[in-house]
Amino acid sequence: MMGENAPAAQKGIIWFLAVAAVIAAGYAIRHTLSCFLLSFVFAYLLDPAVVLLERRGLRRPWGIVALYLLLTVISVFFVTFIVPFASIRWEAFLTGLPTYLQKGKEIVLAWKMQMVPSSAADEWRWLFETGAGQLDKLASRLGAGVYEAATGFVFNLFNLVLAPILILFMLWYKEEIKRGIITWLPPSRSEAILTLGREINASVGGYIRGQLIVSVIVAILSIIALFVLGIDYPFLNGIFAGLASILPFIGVILATLPPLFFAYVQYESGLVLLKVIGAFSVIYFLEGYVVKPLVFKESMDLNPLVTIIVVMLFGELMGFWGILLAIPIAAAVRIIANHARHGDFSRGA
Repeated sequence: MMGENAPAAQKGIIWFLAVAAVIAAGYAIRHTLSCFLLSFVFAYLLDPAVVLLERRGLRRPWGIVALYLLLTVISVFFVTFIVPFASIRWEAFLTGLPTYLQKGKEIVLAWKMQMVPSSAADEWRWLFETGAGQLDKLASRLGAGVYEAATGFVFNLFNLVLAPILILFMLWYKEEIKRGIITWLPPSRSEAILTLGREINASVGGYIRGQLIVSVIVAILSIIALFVLGIDYPFLNGIFAGLASILPFIGVILATLPPLFFAYVQYESGLVLLKVIGAFSVIYFLEGYVVKPLVFKESMDLNPLVTIIVVMLFGELMGFWGILLAIPIAAAVRIIANHARHGDFSRGA
């Protein structure tokens, strides 16, 4: 019995070491990997448009050229109108944030004077002093945070310059890449692997496209709600809400916290907090029960705890793109594991 378990244990150790090596290598080249993932995701999203043009009788090279011309027009419009608008809002945010943090500290200290009498327990004093201290730290680190954000922006700008070239090659040589991969597949298992690939493509592709649509809808609804309520920085808070919707379960909480902070510091009223909570409750109710059922044809069917752990892990390794791709990667691994458990890869042997 021990002899039979030994090869299985050795195989498990080998698989564990292989996965650990892949993760370590991915972390070592995470910047290059993020650029490749950025290009792959855009190529993956743009390929259906090229396929549609092919079905309309336009050859693939000309379809790619037409698509790039359209994207060039959109990019010019974006750079001409959207970027200056966003830059003005971002500069106003950076200028006003220290004032908000200082006012927030003053509110915390005022709460301390009103709610914590001299005879109060030391734990309560510690709580309020800690809150004020954290605001001080946040304000003091603002400059470093802006510098890091600027550094990240420069690197992402480099990615955005390089990405169109990579996307072009991915779209241009798509069929050659597919044929090259197929030639490396074992003939006895090629059909099972191709079926697996089509299943992963349907699940993962549908999720990525659907999540982008959901994020845009959540961002637009959040911007409108905050603008109607008169909360400062509605565009930045709305965009943050759209990005936070990528995170399962905890995204709702993260999206609501900044508007609550700005709303209370701006108006110092509990009623405005209820209005913000009510608005985001409606938005995420619509997201969960109307938008997602219409956008997502299939559920990813992932364990909530596993989902949170995977998102945190990939977010730590690869930042935003890790968060975006964590669930699709986990879904792909689940699909592969299900096929392996049912013995689909060994039937043709």
